Amino acid sequence: MKLVHLFFAATFPVLKVIIVTAVGSVLALNRFGILGNDSKKHLNNVTFYVFNPALISTYLAKTLTSKTIATLWFMPLNILLASIMGSILAWLVIQITKPPQRLRALVLGCCSAGNLGNIFLIIIPAICKEKGSPFGAPEVCNAYGMAYASLSLAIGSIYLWSYVYNVMRVSSNKSIQGNQQKLPIDNPNKEADGLPSKSCIEAPLPPKEGFRSEENAGQLALPYSKPGEDVKVSWLLKFKKALKLPSRNSLKKLFTPSTIGAIVGLFIGVVPQIRWLLIGDSAPLRVVEDSFFLLGQGAIPCVSLVLGVNLTKGLKGAGVQASVIVGIVLVRYVLLPLFGILVVKGASHIGLIHSEPLYRFVLLLQYAVPPAMNIGTITQLFGVAENECSIIMLWTYALASVSLTLWSILFMWLVS
Repeated sequence: MKLVHLFFAATFPVLKVIIVTAVGSVLALNRFGILGNDSKKHLNNVTFYVFNPALISTYLAKTLTSKTIATLWFMPLNILLASIMGSILAWLVIQITKPPQRLRALVLGCCSAGNLGNIFLIIIPAICKEKGSPFGAPEVCNAYGMAYASLSLAIGSIYLWSYVYNVMRVSSNKSIQGNQQKLPIDNPNKEADGLPSKSCIEAPLPPKEGFRSEENAGQLALPYSKPGEDVKVSWLLKFKKALKLPSRNSLKKLFTPSTIGAIVGLFIGVVPQIRWLLIGDSAPLRVVEDSFFLLGQGAIPCVSLVLGVNLTKGLKGAGVQASVIVGIVLVRYVLLPLFGILVVKGASHIGLIHSEPLYRFVLLLQYAVPPAMNIGTITQLFGVAENECSIIMLWTYALASVSLTLWSILFMWLVS
């Protein structure tokens, strides 16, 4: 395929994302006030609880069967490898840049978790519709591409709230405990490091909406000690703390509406009797599937608008040292994609994945996406580096327009 066709096929989808995201950013400005805090919250809730699950369940139900699902087993392993390698590279970034302790959980999260859902839901349909796309007929490409994107979103959400969440929890706990030890005791009314003096005896994280006390359990595992005393904690206690079972609230985060939608879609797709009832032009209950498909069409524009609104927070955030931002950008847009090429090409060479170009393209793209937007949610839960997270998200998503275009061109060339 000609390089110029690949260039346009990779560039136009990213430009569409930029334009719609920019509209969301403009609507969030105080001058217009259309997507303020309340409006954004309501739009985000409708997208999260209605549009995304409807979109994911319908595409998975249409395209996945008991036969095709057996060929997708490598995708969960691929995402796990990306998360583990991102964690290793994040540790190297921390050792080299030496950011403040409160930023280390943020660096780990940004390098470990990519945007494996919303970006795919936007880019894949746009690529399939382009004239120079190497993935065949637009209708077939769109159907299977959205199924791959939906499965990627569901798996990515599970990894985010299990692996990445707990990695950030352990790191943020160290930051909070370090701040507690620095608090003075000679003046009980004095505040130090931006924390009230009572924090040495009260729960270190302020209660937030939807954030129960179970989340703080890991921070209360160490015994209280006076400032200046060394606390000796056995390795067994540390090991138990690291392997602490997720609370009921954490388990709820694992099974987000999108994940539940993916489970429902998979169930409909692999059970022939239910598939016969709902899927197809002659299905008796096809009106149900058509209705959910119609609901799902609202997901992509709403996700793009909300993304633009969220990125405007970075314009008002506090500064972050440049070396940290550069380190995260290098990990997400240079090192991880190169590692992904080695993994996918190696797996394809030894026959672990099938040779469908679109499937291999999605596997490669999972290494080149910007950080997951839910990293901001996790930092809010722990009350650590919220403003810095907005700055990092702004820079990484601004640079993603160039990075995604270049890597998409290379990935299309590799799989075509």
